[in-house]
Formats: sequence, C-alpha cells, structure tokens
Amino acid sequence: MKRTLLALPALLAACGNPETEVGEIKNDLYGNEIKVEALADPKVAGVTCHITYFDRGVLDRASKGNWFEDPSNSSIACRQTGPIVIGDIDRSRSGEPVFRQQRSVIFKAIVVRRVYDEASNTLMYIAYSRRPTEGSSKMSLSTVALYGADVRWEE
Repeated sequence: MKRTLLALPALLAACGNPETEVGEIKNDLYGNEIKVEALADPKVAGVTCHITYFDRGVLDRASKGNWFEDPSNSSIACRQTGPIVIGDIDRSRSGEPVFRQQRSVIFKAIVVRRVYDEASNTLMYIAYSRRPTEGSSKMSLSTVALYGADVRWEE
C-alpha cells in the first residue's frame, strides 16, 4: 500500500501521451518539464497542431504539497503539413473538440477545439483548460487558412 501511494505522483506526472510527444524540455531542478505534442486532426488530413504544456515534477509536487494539480497554461500552433482533405467536420459556431488530455486526477483537462470560420475560409484551433483558474480559462489560438489547390472537402 505504501509503495502504491509513493508511486501515485509519478503516475500523475506521466499524464502525457508518449505516442504523440515530440519534445521535452527540462525546466528546473525540481523535475518540471515543458512537454510538446504533435497532434493530427482526425477529420482534417494535412493539418498538424503542436501543443505545449507545463508538466510538474515529483519534487515540485512534494515541495508545494499539491500533488494533484498542474497549471492550466498551454500553447498551440497549427500548420498545413500536407494536402488538406477535410472530412465531415462540425461547422457550427462552437465547432468540435479534436483532442482532450486530463491534467489532474479529477477536473482539469486541456482541450483542443476546431472551429471553422466560413467568412475567411479558415480553421481555428483553440487550446484551453476545462477548469477556470482565478476566474479565467487560459487559452491559446492558432489558425490554418484554407486556400490553394491543396485543399479538398469530402462529405
């Protein structure tokens, strides 16, 4: 039982996805890291988003006494990485989630949502926390303009 409790913080710190992780930057001596993940949009071929987020280390969690919480900070950049083929996407004003990752045991998650801006023919990708911090949900925005011969719609 004691080993399980001691291993819990290490398991929580490893909430990232090793299949999509493309970078890891050691931030300090407490084991804190900045993680970088490459995410392919499942309904839009040819678009890749890179999201970064802060991952607290075990020493930081132990020194602050807050084992179950990670900051809400994240950043996103999305680019065309091949011919764009757009499947059946939600074209409503609220769009649809394309990625979600738990960042704490209970409430907090990082979500990436795609919204189509028909007027400018642009895909917007918004990364945000599902749990407001200090009265505000932290967010980041990236856009991919849809123009040229490399864009095709499939319905």
